[in-house]
Amino acid sequence: MSEPRESLVNRKTLETEVNISFSLDGEGVYFVNTGQPFFDHMLELFCKHSSFNMELTARGDLAVDGHHTVEDVGLCLGLAIKRALGEKHGIKRYGYAIIPMDEALAMVAVDLSGRGFLAFDAPMPAARVGEFETELVQEFFRALAVSGEFTLHIRLLAGTNTHHIIEAIFKGLARVLKDATTYVGGGIPSTKGEL
Repeated sequence: MSEPRESLVNRKTLETEVNISFSLDGEGVYFVNTGQPFFDHMLELFCKHSSFNMELTARGDLAVDGHHTVEDVGLCLGLAIKRALGEKHGIKRYGYAIIPMDEALAMVAVDLSGRGFLAFDAPMPAARVGEFETELVQEFFRALAVSGEFTLHIRLLAGTNTHHIIEAIFKGLARVLKDATTYVGGGIPSTKGEL
């Protein structure tokens, strides 16, 4: 691995503006501001537990609701991960984790396959955590997986507290992406010769 695995993503629409500076090989250093404190907290702990460095700012039409902002952050973060990976030479490719957060237990698995797909089985007991609409969790992960072109499975194994459930899922995402993006050497991990 000779070149830094880093990327910049800037996206501006009539609904949102998202800017990301991202590094796979970091120390978990972050600055996050989406205008949604709970979502910021989840993205911050994602960086901390993955050791990815990220500076992310997003402005959106939050007076309408959080949907456009959360989805577009997912799209941009997925693209940032994809760009930072380049041709994926020498990566592990796969990662999986079962993460507890008090009574909550989440299973997360990823394949950096080049195919965007989300399987999401994690019912949310409450419609909101603070001002954050919990149905947006699935929208974020769908946008992330499709834009990042990876297969992502998320399943809730146990849990009654919505905050704990979402936190376990985000920590799981951090762990599986850290594992799957680890550089182990060799060529592209596919018989096709590309991912």
